[in-house]
Amino acid sequence: MALGRSPGPAALVVTATAARRYYLEGASKSDIADELGVSRFKVARLLEQARDTGLVRIELDYRGSLDLDLSVRLRTAYGLRHCVVVDSPEQDDSLLRTNLGTAGARLLTEIVEADDVLGLAWARALIAVRRSLTRLSACAVVQLTGALPSPAFDESSIDLVRDVARTSTGHALFFYVPMIVPDAATARALRTQPDVLRAMSKFPELTKAVVGLGAWQPGLSTVADAVGEVERRELYDLGVRAELCGIQLDAEGTPIETPLTERVIAIEAQQLRAVPEVIAVAYGSAKAPAVRAAIHGGFVKSLVTHTGLARQLLEDV
Repeated sequence: MALGRSPGPAALVVTATAARRYYLEGASKSDIADELGVSRFKVARLLEQARDTGLVRIELDYRGSLDLDLSVRLRTAYGLRHCVVVDSPEQDDSLLRTNLGTAGARLLTEIVEADDVLGLAWARALIAVRRSLTRLSACAVVQLTGALPSPAFDESSIDLVRDVARTSTGHALFFYVPMIVPDAATARALRTQPDVLRAMSKFPELTKAVVGLGAWQPGLSTVADAVGEVERRELYDLGVRAELCGIQLDAEGTPIETPLTERVIAIEAQQLRAVPEVIAVAYGSAKAPAVRAAIHGGFVKSLVTHTGLARQLLEDV
């Protein structure tokens, strides 16, 4: 097929034959070369020309709530282990959390194995995951953060851990302390409580963890909302732009030690970063810089999100 000229019928038939044998019938390039009486390299050129001219079009077509194309592109762009992007409108928070919860539950059901040690942080999106989870391989389930009540949700981090453990028929390790306490001395004292020590002793054994992720802005992080406006601004001035499990990150994903850090009862930055599989369930396009920071900082290895946030993340690569 000469460059710059339209292929004649004979060339088209040969190219189409090679394409059909390779893409639809699974024949190898070597087999096709023998059949057509040409070299294997000629077959490779024919297949490349078939794609370049549009004779062959490769599309990912999955008719479901999963946006397969965005999932693949985002996974590749950020080097994620798992990436699930659901096609769900961003304007309805309740519906969005429900859809993300369904996707997150399906992912956990698929990848959690017997003898895994699964850590769970408290987040609104994780409550939705728990509501959709109907089965899970037997595994220990560990609370990663103290309780951080929200007026919109009755469930606490303790409820989350216990319910997921019941679904998996595994052992639950939880503790009855708040996530944020008034001062560092109180936090140090509470960390010595037997139930807290018991759960935290499992942190080095975590194989998987599921977390929420917040941007350091009002309404975009339950932790940022919990500390109040004055402290939130002070921490922003110190460089805090994102948080997960109470761990505060700058715009590049580097953990920042602040006065709040000493008052948080939760997994620490180096412990979370050491977990082989950390799955963030994140929603809201405005959180794109925070999600990117958490990935670049080495904390988030997998992501469950939606089309709006996925597209924003791809624009920001």
